[in-house]
Amino acid sequence: MSTIDVNNLLSQMRQMTAQVRPPEVAVKPAAVVGQADFSDVLKQSLSAVGRNQLEAGRMAASFERGDPGADLGRTMIAVQKADLSLRTVVEVRNKLVDAYKEIMNMPV
Repeated sequence: MSTIDVNNLLSQMRQMTAQVRPPEVAVKPAAVVGQADFSDVLKQSLSAVGRNQLEAGRMAASFERGDPGADLGRTMIAVQKADLSLRTVVEVRNKLVDAYKEIMNMPV
């Protein structure tokens, strides 16, 4: 069994946290940026979720094989990001289905 260097793992987690933080920029109103179609935004979101799932699976498989470049901290973060994005998509889908049902049950 190999032992985990806690200080090294902690420093790697801090580095990843610094990389994940978004840059401090001013938020622009949607009208200035341009109008985005809902279906385009939905497609982009679904493709991003798919990419997150693939990346997490690739990193997990690499770590399980014991590849030299595999990092436990980054693998765990990738898996958690993929899980969170999938849960978010499921909740959005549930809300859309509820809204659709509510609209369909409205009297005309």
